[in-house]
Amino acid sequence: MNLSALLRKRFHAALNELTDQPEDFAGMIRVAADPKFGDYQSNACMPLGKKIGQAPRDVATKVVDALQIEDVCETPDVAGPGFINIKLRDEFLSSTIVEMIGDERVGVATTEQPEKIVIDYSSPNVAKPMHVGHIRSTVIGHALSETLRFVGHEVITDNHLGDWGTQFGIIIYGYKHFGDPDVVAANPVPELASLYRLTNQLIEYQKAKASLPQLNTKLAEAESHAETEDAAAKAIESDEKATAKEKKKARKSADAARRRFESIKSDIASTQAKIADVDNDAKLAALAAEHEDVPAAVLRETAKLHEGDAENRALWEKFLPHCKDEINRIYDRLGVTFDHTLGESFYHDRLPGVVEMLNKLGLTTKSDGAVCVFLDGFDSPMIIQKRDGAFLYATTDLATLQYRNEVFQCDRILYVVDSRQSEHFEKFFAMAGPLGMENIELVHVSFGTVLGKDGRPMKTRSGSLIGLESLLDDAVARAKDVVCNPERLSNMSPPMGEEEQNQIAEVVGMGAIKYADLSHHRTSDYRFDVDKMVALEGNTATYMQYSYARTQSILRRVAEEQGIADIESWIGENISTPDIQLREPAERALAIALIRFEEAIDNAIAAYTPNQLCDYLFDTAKAYSTFNDACRVLGNTDPTILKTRLALVVLTGRVIKQGLKLLGIGVCDRM
Repeated sequence: MNLSALLRKRFHAALNELTDQPEDFAGMIRVAADPKFGDYQSNACMPLGKKIGQAPRDVATKVVDALQIEDVCETPDVAGPGFINIKLRDEFLSSTIVEMIGDERVGVATTEQPEKIVIDYSSPNVAKPMHVGHIRSTVIGHALSETLRFVGHEVITDNHLGDWGTQFGIIIYGYKHFGDPDVVAANPVPELASLYRLTNQLIEYQKAKASLPQLNTKLAEAESHAETEDAAAKAIESDEKATAKEKKKARKSADAARRRFESIKSDIASTQAKIADVDNDAKLAALAAEHEDVPAAVLRETAKLHEGDAENRALWEKFLPHCKDEINRIYDRLGVTFDHTLGESFYHDRLPGVVEMLNKLGLTTKSDGAVCVFLDGFDSPMIIQKRDGAFLYATTDLATLQYRNEVFQCDRILYVVDSRQSEHFEKFFAMAGPLGMENIELVHVSFGTVLGKDGRPMKTRSGSLIGLESLLDDAVARAKDVVCNPERLSNMSPPMGEEEQNQIAEVVGMGAIKYADLSHHRTSDYRFDVDKMVALEGNTATYMQYSYARTQSILRRVAEEQGIADIESWIGENISTPDIQLREPAERALAIALIRFEEAIDNAIAAYTPNQLCDYLFDTAKAYSTFNDACRVLGNTDPTILKTRLALVVLTGRVIKQGLKLLGIGVCDRM
């Protein structure tokens, strides 16, 4: 049940008599900040009173008189300048709790307007190991697909793999020049990854050497500019006639100039590290000297592949399955699956047709030999085909959109891609209308960057992104240290064996990685800190998983105490509305938190923000902790109290388990 939606609907009807725009005011309902004022509060009568020229308290009284809400709430109270305080009826809470226990969906209704939704997410380049940059798209996309499916939409997930670009030119070049066919055949996945790393290191080395002089020039200019700005700021700061605003502006400009200097300095350090890693290794240095043309040579190998060169095509077909096996191993570990994995290569044959169609529609313009589409509102064009005939990502994206429209016939497509691609998607989406696909809602679900503890993008010393598998291994190892430490293990009955410890560590570690990402608003950056991720306190998956495990522990002990084989089934069969009597504040607070589950899901879906579901689960787990401390379940002889508290424990476990499942996170029956 979505309580806020229910209240908005009732308020909308009551406001009809006072304004011809009730929807502008019906949504001004919030959870009360202090329980002494009720459970919900509306402040709509203040702006409404101003609009219609009446005192807000008088307006509030009229709204309360018109409200048809007695089946859900006690008579609302008008407070202060015109607030309407709402307290839910105990009978309503009790009956809703009973309904949720009897519902396998724990009270979450399915949508009345189901859509067919394609979600495009993860999309790594398969020729190289997955890195930290892939985690956000993967876990956000998976959580959205699970949540949208749960509420009744038909969801089609598509992993648009990068299986046709320069990364395969890198592997092909590496194989031809550095590979041993017998060694690769015997152990293809690590050997191909090694060849990719070697060739890419040589490319980065040559690029670094070429860029260093220009970077040094930029650094000198930035340093001079920073010194000038700092001197100017100090002069203004010491000027008694300067205003505070002028001083602040001058200091802000000086600080910005200093940050730019430090940023270029950091780029130079990273560039020098790339160069040093090769120069300080005799073997690598010799290879670099021998393959000075490697950046251009790799592009030539890629072009040959796209042109249908028999040798390169055969190598691509040979290597691709092994590359896919490598990323699928990571997906298996994360518990992520896709309905389709249609990579860039799948659409290659369609690309000439895209350009031809755009030409026929009169949308293209030749610019410096390239085929471009100039769009209103954009300074730069969308390039569809390079002057050398090569196609670009934009061409592939248009071909992909055509295919999805023809085959999937979807209502909506979500592209879960980082915010740096925002301009590309704005242009791409602007093309849908001219191509006759304005019927599809296209959404860029953008997200920020994963940062290290230092607040900078997570990279190795030489500037490459950190591998995803090593982060997963680290999270699992730390999870085992935290939840399976000797002190905790000594209290486990029956004892916890090594196999169970490893299973729990894997569930907790994977959950920690996912939840740490999902618990932040997707558009913000966040710092990757494994120690904080696996902590048993705070807004972490571990805290939620531990809360679930506590519910299961209590249910096991009550089952033993009462001689009941299946305590959850027993509660479902023996509970009725009169049995639920919320006598303690902690009981009532937990009941209300549980009833808000559907509301949290709806909020997460509305803005594609899984963090709202995370926030809800954290608040619910905290309400359960308060309840657990204040309301004894074990050893209770009062049957009504026992049933009430058992019902709350059962429902808490089910809500947390289901909520975490929607986020792609598992639980453990004991921790």
